[in-house]
Amino acid sequence: MFFEKSRDRWKAKCREAKIEVKRLKNRVRFLERSKKHWKSRVKELEAALAMVKAKEREKEEELEQLKNTFYCGML
Repeated sequence: MFFEKSRDRWKAKCREAKIEVKRLKNRVRFLERSKKHWKSRVKELEAALAMVKAKEREKEEELEQLKNTFYCGML
């Protein structure tokens, strides 16, 4: 009787541990996918930001050229 109870407790503990391991593996898999998604999203946004900054520089240079042309014409 004692050994049966001991065995049953051990089996229950083992089952709970297996369930916990499976849950944690699923969580890790989810987090790895999520991390990969957000890394790619950050790269997309960084590329978009670089394009916007490049266009902003172009506009500033164009404005500077127009100012120089305007002021040179006034002399």
